[in-house]
Amino acid sequence: MRKLILLLVTILLTSISSVITAQENTGEYISVGTPINTEKILSSSHMYQNYQDLKAGDTLNASFKAEVNSVCENKGCWMKLNLDNEEEVMVKFKDYAFFVPKDIGGKEVIVNGEAYVEEMSVEDQRHYAEDAGASREEIEKIVKPKKTLSFIADGVKIKK
Repeated sequence: MRKLILLLVTILLTSISSVITAQENTGEYISVGTPINTEKILSSSHMYQNYQDLKAGDTLNASFKAEVNSVCENKGCWMKLNLDNEEEVMVKFKDYAFFVPKDIGGKEVIVNGEAYVEEMSVEDQRHYAEDAGASREEIEKIVKPKKTLSFIADGVKIKK
């Protein structure tokens, strides 16, 4: 019985330490996920230009800075970032390994990971619209697939 309790305590402490190390609160940013090298950060306008060169199936490793338009209101498991020309990029988190706070709309973030273009199904668009708190009327207006700018982030820095 003691071995079982010791094992459970060890697992619990390991889980807590991994959560603590996944979020770093230093300087002017709070970091979640993998640490980001801030030496080669693109602006949102440069990132928008890079997306124009991508076709469905292409990928691009990048780090860029942008403003958060919206966040999943259920868990913080995705966010949409503002790019130039009123375009948005849908950001999800690699391996579902971390989330972002749900109240960061309007804040500046730096994301690191892989950019790509995909065609999002009507079902997925409706799901994300529901997560973002859209009305039933807004959700029902989604009737065709849409080319989306997407990003899988392995790390995020959130400006305080």
